[in-house]
Amino acid sequence: MTAGPEVAPATGSTPALPADLDLEQLYQQAPCGYLVLAEDHTISAVNDTFLHWTGHHREDLVGTRFDALLPVGDRILFSTHCLPQLAVIGAVGEIVIDVLGTGGVRRPALLTAARTPATDGVPASTRVIVFSAHERRRYEQELIAALHRAEESDDRRAGAEAELRFLAHHDPLTGLLNRSGLLAEADALGGPGAGPSALLIDLDGFKAVNDSLGHAAGDELLVVVARRLRAAVRESAVLARPAGDEFVLLEVFADPADVEPLVERLIGALSAPVLVHGVEVVVSASIGVAVGAGADDTLEDLLRRADLAMYRAKARGRNRWEQYDPSSTDPAVGRLQLLGDLRRGVVAGELRLHYQPRVEVRTGVLAGVEALVRWNHPTRGLLPPSAFIEAAEESGLIRTLGAWVIDEAIAQAVRWQAEDPHAAPVEMAVNLSARQLADPALVGAVTGALARHRLDPSLLVLEITETALMGDPAGALATLSALRALGVGLAVDDFGTGYSSLTYLKHFPIDELKIDRSFVAGLGTDHGDSAIVASCIQLAHALGLRAVAEGVETETQRLALLDLGCDLAQGYHYAAPLAADVLRSWSRALSR
Repeated sequence: MTAGPEVAPATGSTPALPADLDLEQLYQQAPCGYLVLAEDHTISAVNDTFLHWTGHHREDLVGTRFDALLPVGDRILFSTHCLPQLAVIGAVGEIVIDVLGTGGVRRPALLTAARTPATDGVPASTRVIVFSAHERRRYEQELIAALHRAEESDDRRAGAEAELRFLAHHDPLTGLLNRSGLLAEADALGGPGAGPSALLIDLDGFKAVNDSLGHAAGDELLVVVARRLRAAVRESAVLARPAGDEFVLLEVFADPADVEPLVERLIGALSAPVLVHGVEVVVSASIGVAVGAGADDTLEDLLRRADLAMYRAKARGRNRWEQYDPSSTDPAVGRLQLLGDLRRGVVAGELRLHYQPRVEVRTGVLAGVEALVRWNHPTRGLLPPSAFIEAAEESGLIRTLGAWVIDEAIAQAVRWQAEDPHAAPVEMAVNLSARQLADPALVGAVTGALARHRLDPSLLVLEITETALMGDPAGALATLSALRALGVGLAVDDFGTGYSSLTYLKHFPIDELKIDRSFVAGLGTDHGDSAIVASCIQLAHALGLRAVAEGVETETQRLALLDLGCDLAQGYHYAAPLAADVLRSWSRALSR
């Protein structure tokens, strides 16, 4: 007989609201300012408390961007800290800002916000709570006064102190140690010559539970996980939940070989399904292990090494464990070095563009090129995009790098025209990253580059991956519409590898679909890939778009694309990405 899914305990019950409660009055007269922002961060609702506190009128605020109510410094904080955090984890808490009241008066405040994703036709929104810092201080003083009154009784004072000590060192949700408690317990763990080992346990896919079932369901799942972990370890082991869906276990092992049985026991304890809000959830975790080298190891050292091992476990498939290997290179240090070199390289002019031809399949005539960035590293030589683009994306440096690529590609297109004014114009295709697509300065950068170099906008094609489009369809549509208004061509890159809805695709103002190389590779040899490519070409033509195949490497693939009616192709069968002067020679040889 197999055990059924464990039922998660309720984390609390909500008392019924009085039948005569006026929710509108409660909202309007709340003790804090309350605003609702639309997806573009314009104010769609605001309560009376905020209006009274700032002196603004409701009709002046509705439809206005929220950050217009912030001084310049706080506006930058809101865009660079709050908005990314809202996009990633859905909430920010108690950010210290100033709010501009009437007459430009600055009012100190604490900002808390939570983002609600779009569901069932209801657009996404962000709910913002603004608490006057002066009012907050008054409330805190009242709380302190209440604490003093409680301490008048010796018995009550002792109880209050014990509860405060517990809360200061424990997670209120699971009852496990928090970060402060973990630090305190770590100092007392182990004996002479013996140092603790650290296990960092990170739940796989926890964000999906929060996003699909809600944060209350996520809390219930964390309670179950904490209970299972506690039952799987010795009573003397130190178990903590320092943050989010991460748990830390500190244990002293007499023999390093004892680590593996413990970790396997933990993974097994978590594997049984959990019933959360009527949905059966299967729990797994990625675990990083850092075995203590001695009493000199600090907790931060152990956690850093365990964290590196945990991310290696995630990279190798999740639901597994990895032990920190001191002989391996620290990827965090390597990435910091790479980013430092790249920032210097952008300023020092070490970036280069190579250009891969885009050829008409039917005629073999050069129709355009795709600009591909390279980095001429001073010690490592010419590096391909795969060596540095991911790090640039994660750090935000992609905006500076991407702006340079757009400007240089447009400038090169104009130089080619000047060298041979009688030759047919050649389209210039440039890739845009997801961060660039979300950058409010993108349209201005493209407009400025086109005007500065005087290139016909119709000769510029901007390529956006399918995944980038679906990250924020509404924002992508607004940006693409503005670019289309400039006369720029737009393409969906790597088509077929993402999760785009045909309904969205139909409404995006795009001109071409680029079929991913992974499907083109099987043309003529794999019936499945051939069918997918044929379907992509038919879909493109049905929508009035050009079909472009990338990664064409053989004559068999070219002939298959010709039979399927594909419009353009690029790949090593025609030419590798070439430097600008080499491409010009290649083009002349092609036209002979």
